[in-house]
Amino acid sequence: MFGLWRTINNVLFYLTLAVGLAGLLGNGLVLWHLGLHIKKGPLSLYLLHLAAADFLFLGCQVGLSAAQAALGTQDSLYFVVPFLGFSAGLWLLAAFTTERCLSHLFPACYRGRRPRHTSAVVCGLIWALTPPAVLLPAHACGLLGARTRPGTCLRYHAASVTWLLSLVCGACGAGLVLFVWGGCCSQRPRPQFFGVTLGSVLLLLLCGLPLVFCWSLRPLLGFLLPLFLPLATLLACVHGSARPLLHFMSGRQPGPRQPLRAVLQRALGEQAPLEAGGLSLPMGLL
Repeated sequence: MFGLWRTINNVLFYLTLAVGLAGLLGNGLVLWHLGLHIKKGPLSLYLLHLAAADFLFLGCQVGLSAAQAALGTQDSLYFVVPFLGFSAGLWLLAAFTTERCLSHLFPACYRGRRPRHTSAVVCGLIWALTPPAVLLPAHACGLLGARTRPGTCLRYHAASVTWLLSLVCGACGAGLVLFVWGGCCSQRPRPQFFGVTLGSVLLLLLCGLPLVFCWSLRPLLGFLLPLFLPLATLLACVHGSARPLLHFMSGRQPGPRQPLRAVLQRALGEQAPLEAGGLSLPMGLL
């Protein structure tokens, strides 16, 4: 039985490495094109930061997993550090789906009253608030090598779990409203980002949610279901690696092969002409 558990654990470990490396390549291509070759508008800025969060999570996961295999040690730090990138991506996804939902429900009102730099401010706040939201409960609960403080750990961990579940509910709720309104109630044609948004929400439910459960119930799951953490890590890597594939599937069209920049541009819902400085995504998209 122990040999079977070890074999399954090794298979999950190498699958996680393979998926993580593929996701690093895909998100790296998205970062390259969105960051350098496409002029950043409200939508592309969210997707740029989402790709950065996925790249951070996958890079930390692959690097620390390789270090774990080389050194033969397992430390809680290997779970906390990648979770920073995962949490930032979860927060960005919740903000992205909420804004997409509002822009589709109230297009005229939203276009006229939305401050110009909303996306940049929201993304900056998310990157600033994610480290304390993850590291404070991890430090209080002894995951960073410090002594565990039970009372403080319980309070911080409860706040952290509430925050994570609120983000999941916000992202899924906005995606559900967008699906119902855009698919059944609205007479307007579906926006181009419709598939990307709903695909991201489905990926969160199927592949991202298990890692949230691991963070919330880590001591209990580690004792009762020791294989749940490796499986949840693999699914979280699938969650971070599949988003570039969603962009490609949403933006590609039948016919001759097209540049990746044109595919990304179409996935963002704007067919602006190719310019010397890149592709333009005007503010009027919202």
